[in-house]
Amino acid sequence: MRVDDLRGIVLFDGLSDDQLAELVTAGTEVRIEKGVDLFQQGQHADHWWVLIDGALDLIRHVGREDNVVGRMNVPGRWAGGFRAWDEHGVYLATGRGAVEGRVLSVPAERLRASFHAWFPFGVHLIEGLYGTARSIESTVRQREALVTLGTLAAGLAHEINNPAAAATRAVDALEEASRLLLSSLGRLAHNGVSAARFVALEALLAEVGPPGPAPDPLALADREEALSEWLSGHGVERGWLLGPTFAAAGVDIAWCERAEALLGQADLEPGLEWMAGTLSVAALLGEVKESTRRVSELVAAVRSYSQMDRGSLQNIDVTEGLESTLVMLGHKLRDGGVQVVRNYGVGVPRVDAYAGELNQVWTILMDNALDAMGGTGTLRIATSTDGGAVMVEIGDTGPGIPPEVARRAFEAFYTTKEVGKGTGLGLDIARRIVVERHAGTIEIESRPDETVLRVTIPVRAG
Repeated sequence: MRVDDLRGIVLFDGLSDDQLAELVTAGTEVRIEKGVDLFQQGQHADHWWVLIDGALDLIRHVGREDNVVGRMNVPGRWAGGFRAWDEHGVYLATGRGAVEGRVLSVPAERLRASFHAWFPFGVHLIEGLYGTARSIESTVRQREALVTLGTLAAGLAHEINNPAAAATRAVDALEEASRLLLSSLGRLAHNGVSAARFVALEALLAEVGPPGPAPDPLALADREEALSEWLSGHGVERGWLLGPTFAAAGVDIAWCERAEALLGQADLEPGLEWMAGTLSVAALLGEVKESTRRVSELVAAVRSYSQMDRGSLQNIDVTEGLESTLVMLGHKLRDGGVQVVRNYGVGVPRVDAYAGELNQVWTILMDNALDAMGGTGTLRIATSTDGGAVMVEIGDTGPGIPPEVARRAFEAFYTTKEVGKGTGLGLDIARRIVVERHAGTIEIESRPDETVLRVTIPVRAG
């Protein structure tokens, strides 16, 4: 490459021969070959590429497709070199040879040194521009994080809605069961049922044990039909209503015949209604108890996850944070395609940590693992003691992380996900929380079909 090759290119208007010579000395002539990439999207933009002749296609990878977003075909068009002003600068597209020719490739650090010497005021302006752009991007990331919080809240609301709706249905059914219970008691009292017969009824009812495992649906339907027919055949007008209750409780026809012998024909219907009502109330109260227990567990998990009413630096059990994070991500596990395997070590000590921040780390790592598996695979969570630290491993059976991606995974603003995907909280945030806030370590170990993120947190805060 000679100085004469740069003279006449509009980009270099105003530069002296000495300055042009400095660029030529600092740079390297690179030949353009059709179909060959000179630089790739997402890599560090550590060279400044200036077209001398020929042409380059600028290609951006979006989703599964490569799209041509521009062409460098005019001498003086340039790309890259962003690390001269910003250490996190990357190529925004891939430069691929379209027409054979030449480019001048200047290392970013040499470009920065030349600009500092030639245009110090311009350097300050460019650095300010990059700083502003980074600030805006950071704000957008915060907005994405808020959207993610909304997604987690929506998933949690769905989780809470299921047991809450079940409790509401059970309470509505309790009202009807209580009405039937009181009505049947009134009819029995009106017929003058003796105390001895009522005690015998209670003894017969006590023989019906607590409900066991759910029976086969076909067998249950057959039992309901048989009981309903027996009840109708013995003059019980609402046999169709009592049959399902008795069938669910495990009652058979022999038990009903014993009740008939005890009650007689006149008191058979109110007596059976009283026993069915008692069984229904007990079953519905069990549903309410289980549903409210589930709601309480979810609320407790949210409190643990958000660390409400707790100090910043605490002595915590990391297992508690891992479990509460699994609850928060429950909407991604609901389909059952991902199996969660827990390998929690015995005797793992508590650690001094900022619990809420560590929960952010677990969220990032688990969400990445779930995304990598695409809804099918195994999420492995393990804890163990590593000297004076606690080690947490979060692994997945996804396709693995390419080495070039793993090397840059903890860089700020680096992502391989499409717009709108992920939590908006990158591994850089996880690294800063673990390393800078807790003096711990975080590393990636990846191979095909297995990726493990390994985090160590010192037991005692420094």
